Amino acid sequence: MVESKNNQVPTAEQLLKGTSRLLSLARIVSAVAAGALFLLLATAALAQSRNPNIPNPQATPEDKHSPSVDFSSRVEEMRQILILKEEKKAYEANVARAKEAQQLAEDLKSAYEAKDTFTAEDQKKLERLEKLTRRIRNEAGGSDSEDDDKDLPSTLKSAVSALADMAEGLCKEVKSTPRKVLSANIIGQANKLIEVIRFVREKVH
Repeated sequence: MVESKNNQVPTAEQLLKGTSRLLSLARIVSAVAAGALFLLLATAALAQSRNPNIPNPQATPEDKHSPSVDFSSRVEEMRQILILKEEKKAYEANVARAKEAQQLAEDLKSAYEAKDTFTAEDQKKLERLEKLTRRIRNEAGGSDSEDDDKDLPSTLKSAVSALADMAEGLCKEVKSTPRKVLSANIIGQANKLIEVIRFVREKVH
């Protein structure tokens, strides 16, 4: 009796071919799975890099001091520092003028008391004293006075003595007055000193 084909036992060659097909299919499945995983990870990374709504991490103490965080406030702070430095520099320059004016007036008083007259060098000091006094007055916001001051010394000697006293008082006033303050006291004292300087210059010519 002939056996049925359905009950025929597979040969070794058939088993080998079947195993090869299974291995190939497994490799294909593995490759497809790996590709799908790589594609999924790449898509997620790309989406994260393009998403503007991803919250930033909490700012660190270094970030709080970053120029990009408080740039405008730092600029304003530096501007105020520069303004204060300039005001201090101008104040010190004005005080230096007042001190020089005081010293010149003292020198003129001593010179007149010693010689009872003024030399050409003393007259140059008078001019310098007037120039400094005008600058101090202008820095305080003043200008030339249109009113004639009738309260002038009667003699040259008393006028020269008044120069030293008035210059000393003006110097004290400048030292005690802030830079950006319009001082009526400084303006008034400076104008009176200028009037006395003019009086002295007219007498010695």
